[in-house]
Amino acid sequence: MLLIFANAGCDQLTKNAARNHLAYHETVNIIGNNLIFTKVENTGAFLSTGDTLTGSVKFILLALIPLLALAYGIYYLLTRTNLPRLMVWGICFVIGGGLGNLADRLLYGSVTDFVHIDYYFLKTGIFNLADVSIMLGMILLVIQLYFKRKPAILNQQTG
Repeated sequence: MLLIFANAGCDQLTKNAARNHLAYHETVNIIGNNLIFTKVENTGAFLSTGDTLTGSVKFILLALIPLLALAYGIYYLLTRTNLPRLMVWGICFVIGGGLGNLADRLLYGSVTDFVHIDYYFLKTGIFNLADVSIMLGMILLVIQLYFKRKPAILNQQTG
């Protein structure tokens, strides 16, 4: 639980700093043109998906369903005591990032994004630390699933 709140808390601290110290669409070069801070408000989900939805449909798809999914994730963590550590970390990162973005959506009606990377082949949209947390969590879960499947595959090949 501490990891969940640490992720959501760090996300909210950085977003508050962006809200208080960056003007909308202001560009601040942090590392040349490779790491840039620029504040935008995302009224949709990933890459502004759903930003044109209205009313209750938008609330259900972008707030209610994510809230239910995050609640189930917390329930799952609390009721499963034998989960591998990597899986627990992955789920905590996903939930922490999800809570950070959901808090923005419920409190402000949009999610504050402010980080952009443009480094050779790595070019991103504008994102925030909650997005990083969610991606890192998903990577950890994929790694866990890969290593969980690998012994089963090896047993099938040798059997």
